[in-house]
Amino acid sequence: MLPRRLGPKRANHIRKLFSLDKKDDVRKFVVRRECPDKKKKSKAPKIQRLITPQLLQRKRHQKAVIRKRMQAGKEAKEEYMKRLAQYHAEQKEAKAEAVAKKKKKDQH
Repeated sequence: MLPRRLGPKRANHIRKLFSLDKKDDVRKFVVRRECPDKKKKSKAPKIQRLITPQLLQRKRHQKAVIRKRMQAGKEAKEEYMKRLAQYHAEQKEAKAEAVAKKKKKDQH
């Protein structure tokens, strides 16, 4: 029976195979294979689920965008509620004025 030609591709599977900690660099332990046609040339798989600074930055940015959007929505809602309360007060005042005018007209 032949050994497996390819090693694991996923970061956690590589960690499990070599019993590494989270702090260890997985890229140093990826299973490489030599190319028969070229000397001193080897191939390695692209490691999936690898936590990179770029990925963490992207994640931070996305969360910041969501927080900003939520804050904008909250402010817009407060502004709308303020304007709605003002509108209702104006309507109530107009209605009271109309009723008072009608009562005054009915008395004469």
